[in-house]
Amino acid sequence: MGVGACPASGETDACRRGRVTPLHIRLVTADARIAALEAPLTRCGFTVEVVRAGADALRDLARVGLVLLDLDITDRDGLDVCRGIRELSDLPVVCVTVRTEELDRVLALQAGADDCLVRPFGLHELTARIEAVTRRLHGSLTGQPPKTIESGPLRIDLESREVRLHDRIVPLTRKEFDLLALLACRPDEVIPRRQILQEVWRDIQPGTGRTLDSHVSSIRRKLGSRDWIVAVRGAGFVFGRGRKE
Repeated sequence: MGVGACPASGETDACRRGRVTPLHIRLVTADARIAALEAPLTRCGFTVEVVRAGADALRDLARVGLVLLDLDITDRDGLDVCRGIRELSDLPVVCVTVRTEELDRVLALQAGADDCLVRPFGLHELTARIEAVTRRLHGSLTGQPPKTIESGPLRIDLESREVRLHDRIVPLTRKEFDLLALLACRPDEVIPRRQILQEVWRDIQPGTGRTLDSHVSSIRRKLGSRDWIVAVRGAGFVFGRGRKE
C-alpha cells in the first residue's frame, strides 16, 4: 500500500491502543502526498504539525516528540537537516525517501536518523516503526537495567543519558550512547553484531555494519582508548571496562 492510499479507518495497533498523552510529530515535507499523512496519523492518536522548510524543522524542538523527515525536501539537503536536529536534540527521527539505494539509507542512519523508510510505504508500517522507535527511546535497552553503570573512571547514567570519564562529560551522540549502554549493561557478554544492529538501529541491512564500526571507532576515540569496547573476531563486541587484558 502506498503513501497515497493510507486506510481511511486508520486501524493500526497504535489506533487500537490509544494514547494518554499523544505523541507530537513534526512532519517535514514539501510533498503534498507526504503532507497528506497528517490526517491518518491524527486518527491514529498522534498530534501532527506539518512544516515545509528545512529551517522550520529545527525550531522549538523541545515541544516535539518525533520528527518525520522527508529527505527529499527542496529547500535544504535532507541529510543536513537530520544532522542539525541531532546536534540540537536526542528526539527520535524517522526519515522517508524515494531513494532506493542502500547507501542512501546508510547515510541517513549515519546522519542521526533512527529509521529510514523507502517510499512507497503503508500507514501500518509507518505507525509500527514510529511505535518501535519511541519504545526504544523511552524504554530500557535490556529490560530493567540499573540507573547508573560505573566501571573504574567511567560512569554511565541511563536516566539522564550522560557519560562521564574521570568526572568529565563525554559528548556522545544518541546512537553512540545506546551502543555503549547496551554493551555496558551486559559487561561479560559478547553481543553479536547482528543483535547490536537490531537493538540499536533496528536494521540488519548489509550496509549498516559499516555504521556500527564507525560508531565503535568514534566511542573509542572519545573515551581515549580502544579497550572500552573490545571486538571479538567473528563474534561481536564486548564491554572492555577500559583495561587491557
